[in-house]
Amino acid sequence: MRWLDSREQRAWRRYLLMASQLAARMGRELTADAGISLADYDVLVHLTDAPGGRLRASRLAQELSWEQSRLSHHVARMQRRGLVTREECAEDGRGALVVLTAVGRAAIERAAPAHVTFVREHVFDVLTGDQVEALDAIAAAVLARLAAGDPPPPTRR
Repeated sequence: MRWLDSREQRAWRRYLLMASQLAARMGRELTADAGISLADYDVLVHLTDAPGGRLRASRLAQELSWEQSRLSHHVARMQRRGLVTREECAEDGRGALVVLTAVGRAAIERAAPAHVTFVREHVFDVLTGDQVEALDAIAAAVLARLAAGDPPPPTRR
């Protein structure tokens, strides 16, 4: 077992605290500004980026890194509020599409400016250009490792 040294432990704990505090604050501000949650915002962003504001539910779950059941329950709540609808997939009739509604588009258009201001003010305005590059490189390296699956077990000496 390779335990974290004090420097790694400090960095890891600060990362977890930072991510938690950013998510909580963003969630509160999105609710206050636009009446949507951070999870709603994430769904709406993906739909806004998709052609015609439509994505297969399975693809949306994959892009969000959510379990299918979580997405299904969340989409149902969003559907009750008129932010999205579900449609049968015309291509094969097997899958469901999650579709952005006019109400959903209005909600993200209302939320986006304040959200971007929040991210700029609390993240990018406190970082140097080199730190932004480092953050991007760190995220890319970790995401590549996660995409590759579990690493091989450490070799014994």
